[in-house]
Amino acid sequence: MTPLLAAILVFAGASAVTVLGSVRLAGLGDALADRTGWGEAIFGAVFFGVFTSLSGIVMTAVAAADNSAELAYSNAIGGVAAQTFAIAVADLFYRRSNLEHAAASLANMLFGCLLIALLAITLMGSFLPAVLLGPVHPTTLVIVAVYGLGLVLIRRSAARPMWRAVRTEQTRVDTPDENSAPRRRLRGLWAEFAAIGLVVGAGGAAVTRAAEQIVAETTLSEGFVGAVLMGLVNALPETVIAIAAVRRKALTLAIAAILGGNTLDVLNVAVGDLFYAGGSIYHAATPDSLFLTVASILMTVIVVAGLLVRQNRGPARVGFEGVGLGIAYGATVLVLAL
Repeated sequence: MTPLLAAILVFAGASAVTVLGSVRLAGLGDALADRTGWGEAIFGAVFFGVFTSLSGIVMTAVAAADNSAELAYSNAIGGVAAQTFAIAVADLFYRRSNLEHAAASLANMLFGCLLIALLAITLMGSFLPAVLLGPVHPTTLVIVAVYGLGLVLIRRSAARPMWRAVRTEQTRVDTPDENSAPRRRLRGLWAEFAAIGLVVGAGGAAVTRAAEQIVAETTLSEGFVGAVLMGLVNALPETVIAIAAVRRKALTLAIAAILGGNTLDVLNVAVGDLFYAGGSIYHAATPDSLFLTVASILMTVIVVAGLLVRQNRGPARVGFEGVGLGIAYGATVLVLAL
């Protein structure tokens, strides 16, 4: 077996584990959101974000430790772009109306705004002086602080909202389901959720090694492999969870899992900066990676606009934002491939 074939098989195997584990996570997450009282938006963005981002965190950390800074940076930001496009994919599975119309909520829009802020800070870090505070660039500390403050703001706003989406016939309100996993103890649900999340995340190191081998055996650049190939694998958990959540009618959870996972993927850049011994990872980013960051900001703006406009019907029932996400992501991949 050639090294390239072995790398491809590892890549495919890790992807399969991710898909199977993520389907189960969607059902457990819906039940836990109801049983804990957190609600789909907060639970999906925080807890789903953590567990579905484990593989991406490991990918970024391993790549950065191997001094593959471009691979680490583009994997994290590439996951954001791919996962944002996954909202349009999940929308195709909800045939009653546009997903953003039915799942509009204050928490989801605030997570979208937080994601835009984190991406903008990451981009700005590349243009600041390449100084370090201990092992990291100051941008890393700012990203972590803004993420923490953002969670506090969103949690408080969800508890006492000053804005609510207008309810329509297609609006799917996030209400607890008393019949969700009624025979199981809460501790058991948490244990299974954590175990499956760790299994999904365990494939991250293997995927990174396989990606590095693919770069070595082919003419593909680190930026393309990290942004597109690793980015797609990184996005698989959120994509599968979003589709499974839509099929379970947990629409708020579908959007929250992706936006929350995206905010943690931006934190992956901070993780990469911590593990990268060659200096600031922000200054190791190539023009392709910076372009990818701007594209991710654009795609997030499209999602937030869709949640605000709440178009009920659109092309193929996905709304203008679904079409916009498809065009933006397709154009981004094309530019990176050229």
